[in-house]
Amino acid sequence: MTKFILALDQGTTATTAMVVGPDLTVLGKASNEIPQIYPKPGWVEHAPEAIWAATGSSARQAMEAAGVEGRECAAVAITNQRETTLLWDRQTGRPRHNAIVWQCRRTAPFCDELKHAGHEALFRERTGLVLDPYFSGTKIRWMLDNVPGLRADAEAGKVAFGTVDSFLIFRLTGGRSHVTDVSNASRTLCMNLRTLDWDPELMAILGVPASVMPRILPSAGEFGVTRGLNFLPDGIPVAGVAGDQQSALFGQTCFDVGQSKCTYGTGAFLLMNTGDRIAASRHGLLTTVGWTVDGRTAYALEGSAFIAGAAVQWLRDGLGLIRTAPESESLACQVPDSGGVMFVPALAGLGAPYWRSDARGILVGLTRGSSAAHVARAVLEGIAFEVADLVQAMSNDLGQPIAELRVDGGACANNLLMQFQADILGVPVMRPTNIDTTAMGASMLAGIGIGLWDMPALTRLTAIDRRFDPTFTEADRAQRMACYREAVAKA
Repeated sequence: MTKFILALDQGTTATTAMVVGPDLTVLGKASNEIPQIYPKPGWVEHAPEAIWAATGSSARQAMEAAGVEGRECAAVAITNQRETTLLWDRQTGRPRHNAIVWQCRRTAPFCDELKHAGHEALFRERTGLVLDPYFSGTKIRWMLDNVPGLRADAEAGKVAFGTVDSFLIFRLTGGRSHVTDVSNASRTLCMNLRTLDWDPELMAILGVPASVMPRILPSAGEFGVTRGLNFLPDGIPVAGVAGDQQSALFGQTCFDVGQSKCTYGTGAFLLMNTGDRIAASRHGLLTTVGWTVDGRTAYALEGSAFIAGAAVQWLRDGLGLIRTAPESESLACQVPDSGGVMFVPALAGLGAPYWRSDARGILVGLTRGSSAAHVARAVLEGIAFEVADLVQAMSNDLGQPIAELRVDGGACANNLLMQFQADILGVPVMRPTNIDTTAMGASMLAGIGIGLWDMPALTRLTAIDRRFDPTFTEADRAQRMACYREAVAKA
């Protein structure tokens, strides 16, 4: 019997489901958007029930598109927006508050308190992360302190915390599995990178009770089985789970030390496999867990830019310059360059290597001759510039430049952006045939979890669609990066 994997990719703006065959062919795919909620400036939330509804709808539609019935799925795979934080009732599964999204900046004052109290070095050493509102731990604290009765219920063992993967597993298994994988756990400010378990001292500093935490499991293996669903039969194992960026690193088959990828989704996320080495960054990057498979943990260095594809959405929804995201390329191609216009994509603050939550997006260099095409091109180039900043920081940490960059995510379909990325980096940019490597990585993990594949077989099954080679001179690259960094200073 043919074994299919149902991959659920729960992202920031939509939930996508893919049905993957045993040769890694995508047989069916469907996506449903989820509403964005902005209670205050800088605050971002999702309705957990909207996440769950989009997950079920996308799963049904993907299986229908593939001509596959639920009983033909050998495993479910999950990949997810990582630091987004949920708390729900253990008995009913009812959310106790909207999910607080990774982009949300509401906990910046608490992060400042922790820094002023001298805790940053401890968190950095234990978790590989910085004290920033990006991560889950301070979001848990905010909910416990601001939702009436929630802390008392949490301390009484009535409340469960989870990143989105945990919430989906809880729902998929009829409330029987409260678990997470090690890659998602490494994004909470609560997990010790060396023990791969929750750190009691860090949780005490954050004010997070151990009673709310899920059990941490490897990224491939059984997380639970489906129960009581209207789109899948009972008994199908959830067998592969990873946070979206780690899943994309796995999906790009970056299994060897030094291999790197950048995912261009809502944000841009650069990861490099460092193997069993927990590499501490001196240049504003994060140290994180890539995955644990077959008893071996791979670590990674990560650089996170909060805004990438979201900047193109802003061109569409905020400025009305385009009707669809792909139009950004055709509009930008109407001019040979940005005409001196520079865009800093700090629409949700600046992530690595700056970590300035107070930074804001800016357009500089505007003249009377600046057109919509110049702005569109500046926005696309701004995405590439911020990724180049991440690559430079990573090269500085490792003491050597990267040899190539593998790319994925929706915005990597933009040829102008990918060519400019190669130009400003000075290294080849490699785009795979299947750019949905986030969902593919989770599928690969699930296949390993049920014994369908091993890692060497996965490497043989992947293919490159297009290679973008750099055309800029070194002097041109240096001059353009200097102009961008001047703009960042203004932001």
